[in-house]
Amino acid sequence: MDIETLNLREVIVFLVAAGVVVPLVHRLRISPVLGFLLVGLVIGPHGLARFADMAPWLDYAMIGDQEGVRALAELGVVFLLFMIGLELSVDRLWAMRRLVFGLGGLQVVVSGVVITAIASAFDNTLIAAMVFGAAFALSSTAIVMQLLTENRRLGTATGRLSFAVLLFQDLAVLPILLMVTAFAAQSDQSAVLAFGWAIGQALIAVVVILVLGRLLIRPLFQFVGSAASREMFLALVLLVIIGTAVVTERAGLSLALGAFLAGLLLAETEYRHQVEIDIEPFKGLLLGLFFVSVGMGIDIGQVGARPLWLLASVVGLFLTKGVVIYALARLFRQPRSVALEAALLLGQGGEFGFLIVGLALSLTLVPGDTAQFMLIVTGLTMFVTPLVAHVARRLARRVEAWEAQRGQDNADLPSDLAGHVIVVGYGRVGQTVGSILGEQELFHIGLDVDANRVARFRAQGASLFYGDGSRAEMLRKFGIERAAALVVTMDDPLAAEGVVAAAHHHWPDLAIYARARDVRHAERLVAKGASHVIPETMEVSLQLGEVALMGAGIPDDAARQVIETRRQVARAAVGKDRSD
Repeated sequence: MDIETLNLREVIVFLVAAGVVVPLVHRLRISPVLGFLLVGLVIGPHGLARFADMAPWLDYAMIGDQEGVRALAELGVVFLLFMIGLELSVDRLWAMRRLVFGLGGLQVVVSGVVITAIASAFDNTLIAAMVFGAAFALSSTAIVMQLLTENRRLGTATGRLSFAVLLFQDLAVLPILLMVTAFAAQSDQSAVLAFGWAIGQALIAVVVILVLGRLLIRPLFQFVGSAASREMFLALVLLVIIGTAVVTERAGLSLALGAFLAGLLLAETEYRHQVEIDIEPFKGLLLGLFFVSVGMGIDIGQVGARPLWLLASVVGLFLTKGVVIYALARLFRQPRSVALEAALLLGQGGEFGFLIVGLALSLTLVPGDTAQFMLIVTGLTMFVTPLVAHVARRLARRVEAWEAQRGQDNADLPSDLAGHVIVVGYGRVGQTVGSILGEQELFHIGLDVDANRVARFRAQGASLFYGDGSRAEMLRKFGIERAAALVVTMDDPLAAEGVVAAAHHHWPDLAIYARARDVRHAERLVAKGASHVIPETMEVSLQLGEVALMGAGIPDDAARQVIETRRQVARAAVGKDRSD
């Protein structure tokens, strides 16, 4: 067997590096993403491998085949997008359409136009400037989503906004690649026709995958699951992920988008939790390899030759995209703290930037030296993203505290606040709960992350404040330790689970009443510490059943007794009380 053909040496070097880096960064409390980027910088062809002539043993400890590593590392992004899809559902994705297609679409267009104008000012041709504008309008899905996952912020307002923008960016990769190809075509008409045909093919591919997937996924897993073979089950999972990714790539879309669609399909089945457990090790290891490959692409020599220009370009990219994203997020009525954090978090270049600039270079649309400079800028922005994300979170917390303090300046809270109820989420359900408490003269405090809603209800005299209920220090400000109960009415399932988990962790004896999307969501809330959970679908069904019984001639008391019995059974099924 030819060991060089299999590149086993590179694999061994990476595994050794990963075995050292992961425990070390945990001990130093550094982001694993930054750790892997540093490893790539050190063991890559532009790192210590430069000194192999003076120390031949370095050949055995370094990775020289960057392209081979990058090809394998792309699977890390594929598995990451699959896991993200697994956490969502088609219904929830549809509910996010305003942010995905509205905010995300405007971000790509506006950022692309602004960066194109800046690139044109530096004597680039219009075509080259448009290529750079399109490439730098995209951010790094792999790095941003991994940072949000590590910090358990994927379900927060910042996480949802960032994911929506990144999802549209992934969808925009195909049109951008087709645009670059069209620039190299001689006939404008043929380029336009080719563009339209490719987009049509892509849409057909997505529809076919979603339709066939819904028909085939559950029967396939049921068949394999009946064999009770973990190996066969894992093989089927890998087949679904990689197979769907390859199909979308053949249709002109990205591998990552196909994996995301596969995750969406499995999210609606009863096998999702087992799949998460089986896939997590693959995702973590391959994603680490992706980050290593990014670090390997940074040429220290080039950085040292033009440090000021590179520094100005990195800072300029973060500022340019940050201003655009912040302005658009505020336009879409996102709170200042969320807009600020997301703007900095999404300010870097992305992995698709390498692909777009590389394609343009192969088609001779951009000069070689300029393309290499832009690729280094992309790599550097990705490299510093973990540090920028840390700074962004600290700034966002200060803005949150300022907004909360500004809201409290006009507050009329009792100095001996006790026995009150805190309602987190002041949408339709929260408002109803608040009005019921108010009618009975029970003092309550509302928390919400919609700044406009907070301002509207405060103008009406409500004790409503801006704040993130998943943060213990925010709950503590409003006397949670002396409160009679916490009511969680948020519409977002992940956000609601975050509030319940945080409150139960710090105040395990607190009564927590929560609204659930459905029975499965209710079970998760109970597992995270909710005392009492009401699935909204269940309650609506029971009330409709009650009026239907009455309409059919059943006496009112008898109908209520029947429904109450069903209600008790349903609540017991989701573990309504932690003490039971």
